[in-house]
Amino acid sequence: MPTVLVVDDAVFMRATIKRMLENHQFEIIGEATNGKEAVEKYRELLPDVVTMDITMPVMTGIEAVKKIMTEFPEAKIVMVTALGQQKLIVEAIESGAKDFITKPFNPDQIVQILQNVTNWNEN
Repeated sequence: MPTVLVVDDAVFMRATIKRMLENHQFEIIGEATNGKEAVEKYRELLPDVVTMDITMPVMTGIEAVKKIMTEFPEAKIVMVTALGQQKLIVEAIESGAKDFITKPFNPDQIVQILQNVTNWNEN
């Protein structure tokens, strides 16, 4: 069962992602509300995969990806973004993110992307 760190400044979005993933055998081992917390939690928890919002206070998701990838080049990070942020998605992928999910997303979409990134199948 892959472990997940969910990073988003919106409580509702974190809860939504957690619920979707827990229903598909992912284990949520941590949450963070900004990029700075995400880097600290990544170091502490070493999750199999991270869902990372792009736009957050304190430190953006892209800054957090760069920092995490510098320390942990094997990290698997999936960006969560709103429509219309293509330029930021490209920057995130170039910085080391493995894939992205566009809001609003459905459970099948997020589960499929995380399964692909972690090479895990719940069946």
